[in-house]
Amino acid sequence: MACETIQVGIVVERRILASRWASHVWQPVAALPGAPVAPPWTVLVRGEAMTRYYAGAFPLRFFSSETGGYRSNLTSGRPALWIALHEDAGHPGITVHSVTADPAEGEAMTEPEGSIVDVVPMPEEIRDRLAAFVAAHHVERPFAKRRRDRADPEVMARRPQAAPPAEKGS
Repeated sequence: MACETIQVGIVVERRILASRWASHVWQPVAALPGAPVAPPWTVLVRGEAMTRYYAGAFPLRFFSSETGGYRSNLTSGRPALWIALHEDAGHPGITVHSVTADPAEGEAMTEPEGSIVDVVPMPEEIRDRLAAFVAAHHVERPFAKRRRDRADPEVMARRPQAAPPAEKGS
């Protein structure tokens, strides 16, 4: 199985909420091609109720076994990356857990409780690398519907209970 790894810079935003249930919310807002030279958690924009951070560079892996999903992402009209954030007790209170271009994996990332998963537009440079990877490694696999085995009604049938063996010497 072929695998290619590239670095992606992730930009996240912390918004102050006017809610009695939560004080703030984190959200991934952008992906940058490559690894910018800025240190992780550099403040990019600070507003009255929002702060935008460069969270750092993270690996984005392409696997040859997932090219079907990548291809559907690329041909969707709005290619995207899925970014999963996890709450963290340390500073700044959030960590980037994973980044993917596979729609099925992105959907699966929404399962763990406490995860924040959002979609950001895929930058053109990443889109071009992914398209080249798909062109080099995609193998069309025909859809094969599985057939169920026919049930054997005799397997599940009740059998008459055998009489207990007679004791010797009675």
